[in-house]
Amino acid sequence: MKNYLLTHSSSVFVRIIALCILLCVFATSNAQNYPLGGRQAGMAGCGLTTVDPWAAHHNQAALAYLDKPAIGLFAENRFGLSELGLQAGTFAYPTSSGVFALTLSHFGYELYNESKVGVGFAKAFGKRFSLGVQLGYINKHFGDVYGNNGAPVAEIGFFAQPYDNFFIGAHIFNLTRSKIADYNDERLPTIIRLGVGLKLSERVLLTTEGEKDIQTKMTFRAGIEYLFMDQLFIRSGITANPNEISFGLGYKTKRIRADIAFTTHQILGISPHFGFVYLLNGK
Repeated sequence: MKNYLLTHSSSVFVRIIALCILLCVFATSNAQNYPLGGRQAGMAGCGLTTVDPWAAHHNQAALAYLDKPAIGLFAENRFGLSELGLQAGTFAYPTSSGVFALTLSHFGYELYNESKVGVGFAKAFGKRFSLGVQLGYINKHFGDVYGNNGAPVAEIGFFAQPYDNFFIGAHIFNLTRSKIADYNDERLPTIIRLGVGLKLSERVLLTTEGEKDIQTKMTFRAGIEYLFMDQLFIRSGITANPNEISFGLGYKTKRIRADIAFTTHQILGISPHFGFVYLLNGK
């Protein structure tokens, strides 16, 4: 019994230390380029080559091939902690000139949080290539006497289909390296992502991505989506740096997409993700 208590106490202690480190990382990294969307979460956050409303947060260029207006909602409870809660929304509207999108996201709690709002636009140049841009504003709030810091941020992405069922996507977050605070020349991270997708059949999609913050090591992701039944998807993925495993389920009807996913970290535990998309009337 004594050994069990010691082991359990050690495990709790390690978890607390890891969570403190994680909170410090979030508080200093300005990590406002979160992998959003229930579908993407089930595939380890891969979203550069997925054509759905959450492309507004991953790769705006992929929005160009949406043919209906859509509203999306997303929520995440990272490691089961309310202090690390993440909520987001997106609205995409196709027009004859291109696809416009509005994005919103909020991470954190009353003592520390980050909020982002953005307006994006995507334009297709034929059936195999598109470009997308987004202009946004990020605000960081520290409790007590620290107050708020904010900065504009610009993003750009491209999407290509050089061959049938083969996709390439790329995205740059914070092109201008915007400064968030004068102290220590603190800037928002500039993040470069490159990925490919391969549709093996009408039921199987494979995707992989590399992500590089210019100040940190590269992160690799890979995911798979399988249409198990006519309306039910099964998804899985893996991330390296940090090492995580993801899995999820998705359900679709003519207008509704509902997704649930879980990401597991070997020390910090499980993070649940929930996503919902509603397709409006359109062409």
